[in-house]
Amino acid sequence: MYKKQELKNTQRSRLLNSFLSTFQKRVLANPPGVCCISSHIAYLRTARSQTCGKCVPCAKGLEQLEKMMQKVLDGGADMDLYVDMLWLAQNIKETADCAIGYEAAYMVLTNIKNFKDEYLYHIEHHRCQSNVSVKVPCMYNCPAYVNIPGYISLIGAERYADAINLIREDNPFPTACAFVCERPCELQCRRTLIDSAINIRGLKKFAVDQIPVDAVDTPPRNVPTGKRIAIVGGGPSGLTCAYFLARMGHSVVIYEAKEKLGGMLRYGIPNYRLPKDRLDQDIAALLAVGGIEVRLNSPIGKDITAEQLEKEYDAVYLSIGAQSGKVIPIKNYDNPNVASAVEMLDRIGHGDLPDFTGKNVVVIGGGNVAMDCARSAIRCGAASVTLAVRERQVDMTALPSEIQGAIEEGVELMTMYAPSEIKVDENGNVVALITKPQITGHYDEHTGLPSVRDAAKEPYEIPCDVIFMAIGQAIVSEPFSGYGLTNRGTFIVDKTTAMKDHPGVFAGGDCVSGPATAIMAIGAGKVAAMNIDEYLGFHHAYRLNIEIPHVQSNMRSHYGRVNLTEKSARERKKSFCPVENSMSHEEAMQECSKCLRCDVFGSGTMKGGLV
Repeated sequence: MYKKQELKNTQRSRLLNSFLSTFQKRVLANPPGVCCISSHIAYLRTARSQTCGKCVPCAKGLEQLEKMMQKVLDGGADMDLYVDMLWLAQNIKETADCAIGYEAAYMVLTNIKNFKDEYLYHIEHHRCQSNVSVKVPCMYNCPAYVNIPGYISLIGAERYADAINLIREDNPFPTACAFVCERPCELQCRRTLIDSAINIRGLKKFAVDQIPVDAVDTPPRNVPTGKRIAIVGGGPSGLTCAYFLARMGHSVVIYEAKEKLGGMLRYGIPNYRLPKDRLDQDIAALLAVGGIEVRLNSPIGKDITAEQLEKEYDAVYLSIGAQSGKVIPIKNYDNPNVASAVEMLDRIGHGDLPDFTGKNVVVIGGGNVAMDCARSAIRCGAASVTLAVRERQVDMTALPSEIQGAIEEGVELMTMYAPSEIKVDENGNVVALITKPQITGHYDEHTGLPSVRDAAKEPYEIPCDVIFMAIGQAIVSEPFSGYGLTNRGTFIVDKTTAMKDHPGVFAGGDCVSGPATAIMAIGAGKVAAMNIDEYLGFHHAYRLNIEIPHVQSNMRSHYGRVNLTEKSARERKKSFCPVENSMSHEEAMQECSKCLRCDVFGSGTMKGGLV
């Protein structure tokens, strides 16, 4: 009898987890732009249908909560009802007897918190905000707004050159993004309503592996406008801006401080993740548009000043990135064997591989830069590599695939340890990193992650010879000290990416947003190009007329996602050769067939022109 009841409880638990998983998928796959209140009422009704009706908070409370939300949607609510709604949701969350009531109320509270402006707008103006409209989820979540369903269908039709050119309509780095994009598009793929997100980045990699992008003719350039624009920084944001401005017909001069273009794509991402010969293909194709002059080894402040750029050019775009590493000012942090991870990766990017043979290396930090540093140290012969991370593994900002890859290659992950001091011997050599064990605390309302604090435990020593800190990046802003920087050292711009008190000067990328992803820098460069074009008195349209294949029947049955495989850890950790394998033709065609074509059905339809 006991075993039967235990089995019954297990089945109930599985059913509940299945429901919550489906519920979560529907929230994540909700098309951006749809009224958040309207969609969440539908989810609340779904939750209500699952209640057993035995406890009052769930049976009666969720019904009342739904009526309140409906009143907000209908324009009949006031601030008193808004406050009552928050109170009721919190009360249900704290008193419901099962996870159905708790999760439903928790999601209502989260929804109200994340979309507070929309709720208040409904209460004040009795309607949705003007920007609420149905959009294609994957495209909307892409910072460059690439036509993802379009190029997936072109890949499925084996029109790889057209797929590459369709990507280049919004993103001139199809190869680089095929290797290192963090794929925010996949977070909102509506295929998750059936099984799992399409491997969008993997399909892009398959396309660029079929034909080098510099072998695909670049789109034609517009007629020359006679306008000259200076771009400071030859990283992903600056090169993207140059590409679109050149296509519009403007003349562009890029000032790059280093000896090669690429920025952090070249000097911040190791070759095993992004082969530099493949990056060069993107850059060669980009420059082939014409109208772009490149001046390497030309840091601002050396041969030309920022003030001179303003005078000599019709517009200026600052995209200097965040290529300076930060350090934690703990005891002995200035030791010669302590450096920033950014500094180490920059050294490797210049072809100067450090020799860590027999050395024990510790990397402080839990982001992607820390993973790159740790995995690079393994390839440079380190006897051991340890990651000292202050938070839990689940809270680390690095991609799960990067964390897994590091562990497979022999990196030891020590979570919940915060650095407090660097221990040196009588000769000044680093011998250990002294850490303080941490304990989790309350969840932070801004980040959604649990806070950490020092635990009541003894300090812990991690023996080591070399320490790298991967705790953030900063911009080198001295040549632009008069441009009005924030306290955190980033440029201040308005919504058109223009800088205050400097007409004709624009800024974007990491120097505005702070350290971010490559695709975000690319999106910023694209937006800046359009704003500069408008500032100069134009409104260029430059899109190609690429015919997208007609919609065909797609796969609605459940299929497992095709993930990219990697070389074995024992093989790949011996060199900086690329670790990731490409899809086969069979795998790529299967993934393409799973696209639900939300550009035609379900979420919204495509419109011409730039977004």
